[in-house]
Amino acid sequence: MKKDQSKIIREQVDRSALREHSTPLYLTSSFIFDSAEQGRAVFAGEEDAMIYSRYANPNTSEFINKVCIMEGAESGLSFASGMAAVFASFAAIIESGDHIVSSRAIFGSTHQLFTELFPRWGVTTTYVDAANPEEWEKAIQPNTKIIFLESPSNPGLELVDLEWLGKFKEKYPNIILSIDNCFATPYLQKPIQYGFDLVIHSATKYMDGQGRVLGGIVVGKQELIDKLMFFIRHTGPALSPFNAWIISKSLDTLGIRMDRHCSNALALAQALENHPEIEDVKYPFLPSHPQYELAKKQMKAGGGIVTLVVKGGFERAKAFVDQLEMILYTSNLGDSRSIATHPASTTHSKLSEDERLNLGIQPGSIRLSVGLEDQEDIINDILQALEKTK
Repeated sequence: MKKDQSKIIREQVDRSALREHSTPLYLTSSFIFDSAEQGRAVFAGEEDAMIYSRYANPNTSEFINKVCIMEGAESGLSFASGMAAVFASFAAIIESGDHIVSSRAIFGSTHQLFTELFPRWGVTTTYVDAANPEEWEKAIQPNTKIIFLESPSNPGLELVDLEWLGKFKEKYPNIILSIDNCFATPYLQKPIQYGFDLVIHSATKYMDGQGRVLGGIVVGKQELIDKLMFFIRHTGPALSPFNAWIISKSLDTLGIRMDRHCSNALALAQALENHPEIEDVKYPFLPSHPQYELAKKQMKAGGGIVTLVVKGGFERAKAFVDQLEMILYTSNLGDSRSIATHPASTTHSKLSEDERLNLGIQPGSIRLSVGLEDQEDIINDILQALEKTK
């Protein structure tokens, strides 16, 4: 039997009569029926066939199939962005009166869903310290519908013990266990093997890998994906065929790219760990990370993100990013090019200072998405920016 990497590279939509080697772009809004009877049968669900690209398209189907192979999932759906995927994974399932339990360390926009949008629908959320099993137990209520987490978290790189949480969830068979696996990617971490029901990705990040297009995906149990399918058919957060085509092609090289991201990130973390101008360095595969043993247990490698805290706080952090010469300053991550982000003034700026501190975001925190450049060049750019802002 072929291994996953071979399956991913060989996964392709059926060739047309033209016998093309590479999957073509299917830039069509809809698909024709051979007869009125076929049209009736397809809409009635008696025949499986493409109808409309808002529902499915050969390019999105190929992308979904590849991610299902990587994650070991039964089925999946693609979305126009990562946040569209996150939103749909809740909106298609929750009802007024439901309750969500979430790890405290999550992406800022997801936090806004829990605290600003979902309360309007009568849905409440309880945050827990992901590393504290007692808090998960205390947070469960009779109306809890979904347990949600990120691991590693954005940007604090906090981990959740996936095996423990999967076993914990067995006591509550009606609760859905969902994870944002964006930082790890399915190459480094496979939550479904621990009993997770849904796995979410922003395909904009490592799956594309070059900062070109937006995309998102949710994979998991068929019965839950069916609920999401009803939601997207009638709300329209569809991924474009072009973006799906780009991302699907990129998945062929995800493994070799992640190997390089991880080796570069580890080298950078090691180089900066004892630097006198840095207060703290977080990287899951550094022995100094408080969850180092857990990281080695459930991840193939440490990922491509390094989070550091520069001495001097908010103003020093801003000065630092302004002095970077090669590394780009933007809010994206997972690019072939190294990227720096100052979360306190960008991605998590809408949170209060106390909320940021609870997520491990200091005024001087810098999130580094370590790219594919030569290690020496990445490290030297960081060092010269630190030197200029002493």
